[in-house]
Amino acid sequence: MLYIGVDLGTSAVKLLLMDEKGGIVNIVSREYPLYFPNPGWSEQNPQDWYEQTMEGVKELTASCDKTQVAGISFGGQMHGLVILDKEDRVIRPAILWNDGRTAEETDYLNQVIGKEKLSEYTANIAFAGFTAPKILWVKKHEPENFEKIAKIMLPKDYLAYRLSGCFCTDVSDASGMLLFDVKNKCWSESMMEICHVRRDQLASIYESYEAVGTLKPEIARELGLPETVKVIAGAGDNAAAAVGTGTVGDGTCNISLGTSGTIFIASKKFGVDSNNALHSFAHADGYYHLMGCMLSAASCNKWWMEDILKTEDFAGEQAGIKKQGKNNVYFLPYLMGERSPHNDPSARGTFIGLTMDTTREDMTQAVLEGVTFGLRDSFEVAKSLGIQIERTKICGGGAKSPLWRQMVADIFNLKVDIIESEEGPGYGAAILAAVGCGEYASVQEAADKLVKVVKTIEPDPETAALYEEKYQKFRQIYPAVKGLFPILEK
Repeated sequence: MLYIGVDLGTSAVKLLLMDEKGGIVNIVSREYPLYFPNPGWSEQNPQDWYEQTMEGVKELTASCDKTQVAGISFGGQMHGLVILDKEDRVIRPAILWNDGRTAEETDYLNQVIGKEKLSEYTANIAFAGFTAPKILWVKKHEPENFEKIAKIMLPKDYLAYRLSGCFCTDVSDASGMLLFDVKNKCWSESMMEICHVRRDQLASIYESYEAVGTLKPEIARELGLPETVKVIAGAGDNAAAAVGTGTVGDGTCNISLGTSGTIFIASKKFGVDSNNALHSFAHADGYYHLMGCMLSAASCNKWWMEDILKTEDFAGEQAGIKKQGKNNVYFLPYLMGERSPHNDPSARGTFIGLTMDTTREDMTQAVLEGVTFGLRDSFEVAKSLGIQIERTKICGGGAKSPLWRQMVADIFNLKVDIIESEEGPGYGAAILAAVGCGEYASVQEAADKLVKVVKTIEPDPETAALYEEKYQKFRQIYPAVKGLFPILEK
């Protein structure tokens, strides 16, 4: 049988076709626009997601036996606010995960409602990118739109709704809304009241590997697929990527160098760090995970290469970098503000340490190091909880760079396992589809059988020692300049 994984990303939808043995049959990617109507805002048109997904599925399955397609599932960008009216029309463009407009609403939730209450209700505190502050923003700034809301959705769930007609979400994606009681895996009545949301405006909740329905007949006809194709709930992109890298069960770790950057630690037990610096979410395997999320990771490198250096030769620019651990230039990777662990939407990207002999390679290296140091900030929080990690998987576009992978090994002083398929959320979504269709008894079984480590990168002790010293200096930069960012905004 064949299974479709849909990775609904920020810049493109990536579709993957997988057979029952985990083999990748085909991969298709289709881009759509991203809009920045005001500084710090980030929006997309959900119709673009749907249209490009439909065309992508047609292209993906054009050369296969379509009768063999059994299921489709999703790994989607998290936290985005998609609102529909009673006629199922999209009311306004989706407000995305990396949108920073909700500073006032976030402060209200954290300071007035209180972080302790939020953590009690949802296991998390408010971050500017989360969905609940966006709802409050719409209520205040677009009251006419707020009054029209019949359904509140997350991005991937909009696709599931269009394909199946089921108004659904999964536990991992719902965990990032700040409306969800993570520990008990249900909507929080207290948060619904705080955000002026009714239960009927929120979706039915499923585990990530559960079927929510089948393709609507008219969708099946348009795609040329059987009406029996099951639509599986899917997961937030990071949880889906974790499944795709075999980061399931207890004590496993994955680092993602995608548009955003994450460190993801799976656990069979529910847990919350006392400062809520890490997110405590439900996992796609039926258990839980801790996660630190940076808003800008590989996107920092993309910005530096394409917008500043005006080149697409990423490998060529990295080829001249020879002094790992010995660079005196530092970069704060906060181009869209920052989430974990600082929770500061006002933070901005910063180069420091430039001199007359600073080279192009030094600055490129600083960008890669800065992102990796930022991820290590969250790793240090996990270590403070007594979590012992000796190795990690790695995925995302940045993980295709041998230099960056070695940096991760050296800066974290961890073994980095490279898996056979680095397709992240798309592959994880296809695995979830296979589990939902009964191909495997559990996510754990599927991951054990399908995810294969093909190479392990060892940290270099000498370079790791140099990076340890450099990281301790990096940690001092943000606290030193934090107070400047709000001033620079004015």
